[in-house]
Amino acid sequence: MSTTTPSALKRSNVVISGTSGLNTQTMVFLDCLGGEQSMWRLLVPAFEEQYRVVVVELIGMGNSDLTAYGRAAHSTLEGHASDLLKVMSELALHDAVFVGHSAGALIGVLAAVREPQRFAKMVLVSPSPRYIDEQDCAGNFEHKDINELLAAMDGDYNGWSQAFAPVVAGTDEHPEMVMELTNSFVRTNPEIARHFARVSFFSDSRAALPFFTIPTLIVQSANDVIAPLAVGHYINEQLADSRMVVVETGGHCPHLSAPQKTLSAMDKFLHHETAR
Repeated sequence: MSTTTPSALKRSNVVISGTSGLNTQTMVFLDCLGGEQSMWRLLVPAFEEQYRVVVVELIGMGNSDLTAYGRAAHSTLEGHASDLLKVMSELALHDAVFVGHSAGALIGVLAAVREPQRFAKMVLVSPSPRYIDEQDCAGNFEHKDINELLAAMDGDYNGWSQAFAPVVAGTDEHPEMVMELTNSFVRTNPEIARHFARVSFFSDSRAALPFFTIPTLIVQSANDVIAPLAVGHYINEQLADSRMVVVETGGHCPHLSAPQKTLSAMDKFLHHETAR
C-alpha cells in the first residue's frame, strides 16, 4: 500500500494568519532549539493587519512532525534551511520578510544565500554564525564549554533544561519567562534536542556571510552570554547591507523579554531605508 508524504507545511507545523490578498507581503517567523509557535506571540499580532504571517517550526521542535527529523538530513543547519525553503516553495513565497531567532536566524541566512529571490528583508534576532571563540569571531564558548553543556544534556536532560533556561532568559525580572523556556525545553524530544544542540553549537556559518546581500536588521540584547555583542558587531561588519540595534535587555530572547523595543526596531527597519 502506498503512503502519501506529508506536505512541508504539515511537517513544519506551519500556522498562517494575518492579511490575505494578491499583493500582500508575507512575513515568516522561525525559532530555534526548543522553539514553539508561542515564542512569537508577542510580535505576531503587531504584523497581522499588514502582512500574511507564516510561523514555521523547525522539524524536530514544538509540534512539528518528529518522524521527519533525520540525523543525516539534519546533520547541518543546511538541512534545516532546505526544510524552510520547501515551506516557502509550497507557499510560492517571494520577496518575503524573514524573522529568525538564534540558530533559526542563521538557517534563514543559509536559505537566502541559496534562493535570494524568496527574501526581501531579514530580521536576525540574537544570531551567531559561530559559537566557539576564535580569532575573527568572538563567540562566547570554548570547545570544553560546549562539551560540558552537551554532557549535561546527555546526563540529565530535565536538569539541564532547568539550568539552561535562566541563562537563555538572562533576567531575574521575568520568572514566568524562565518557566516558559524550561517547559519548552522539557517538551522537546531529548534525543532530537541533544542532536540539534550539537549541530547548532558546533556549526560555522561564517563562510556564507559575504554571499548574503539581503537588507538585514540584527536585533541584539545588551547582555547575552550566548550571542554577545561582539558577535552581533561581527555579523554587521560582514554583511553587505545591514544595521544593528542593541535592545536594552538581558538574555538571548529580546522578542520575549523586551517585545516593545524589538517591535520598535523592526518597525523602523521595515518602513525606512536600511542604513549601516
